[in-house]
Amino acid sequence: MSDYLLTETDLKPRKPTWLRVRLPIGEEYKHVRSIVDTHKLHTICESGNCPNMGECWGEGTATFMILGNICTRSCGFCAVATGRPLAVDLQEPQRVAEAIHLMKVKHAVITSVDRDELKDGGSIIWSQTVKAVRELNPGTTLETLIPDFKAVEENIQRIIDVAPDVVSHNIETVERLTRNVRIQAKYWRSMETLRILKNGGMRTKSGIMLGLGETKEEVIQTMQDLKDSKVDVITIGQYLQPTPKHLPVQRYIHPSEFADYREIGYRMGLDYVESGPLVRSSYHSDRHVYPGLGRESWKKANELKAIAAAKNN
Repeated sequence: MSDYLLTETDLKPRKPTWLRVRLPIGEEYKHVRSIVDTHKLHTICESGNCPNMGECWGEGTATFMILGNICTRSCGFCAVATGRPLAVDLQEPQRVAEAIHLMKVKHAVITSVDRDELKDGGSIIWSQTVKAVRELNPGTTLETLIPDFKAVEENIQRIIDVAPDVVSHNIETVERLTRNVRIQAKYWRSMETLRILKNGGMRTKSGIMLGLGETKEEVIQTMQDLKDSKVDVITIGQYLQPTPKHLPVQRYIHPSEFADYREIGYRMGLDYVESGPLVRSSYHSDRHVYPGLGRESWKKANELKAIAAAKNN
């Protein structure tokens, strides 16, 4: 059982079987597609080339991306376009709220591009969007996947004030690789953003991509740094190169290694660890809302393993 290592002769290495995904099909997918197009909305599902788009849209869910689809940062892993964003659309919060209402989703995820050119980092539109979604969809739980806002407390406080059920900010990679992977971001600044959110009483979440050249020891250290920042939920998935212009995949990690990280995370004391090749930040995010759910599932699974092992002996 070996990892899929890439060499200089591998011009187009074939993805392992565990990374195969279904094509987007079905009536629910078409329904979501229609709503997104009609309301002129952006989704990270499309802009980020998410491998789970077919599954999630087929279940009638999507992750909405606000503040346009042009980012002021140029991360080496991200398929979202970089450049000069258009003016802020003041009608966007209401359109997002109406789309969530039409989709009748029980759990919604909202993310955004970075808007470093704005003094508020886009946090005012963020606040207005959460309020609009809550007003029109009072029974919908909500996760916000936010930028770092350069760790400016005033901007982060706007998110805390509207109190989404989960607030996520992705660390993306290990400290050593941050400069190349997240060019304008800073590892410890992201940790500070997460700490500010936790100090404000938020349930916090962060995500890591694997396959960019990190070591197992570095991944574990990053998990520990997130735990020390009081993060509740961690997602760990395989990096997939979106275009030839982006950072290449250095290694395809076997599912068994993802399982190891899941076990390590729970033993660290994390509340929920979602770890697998196709895991993305918003994958199964409806489960991440409820404290204790992940740990309880992990404990029960280990108890069943122990019972099975005792029977075999």
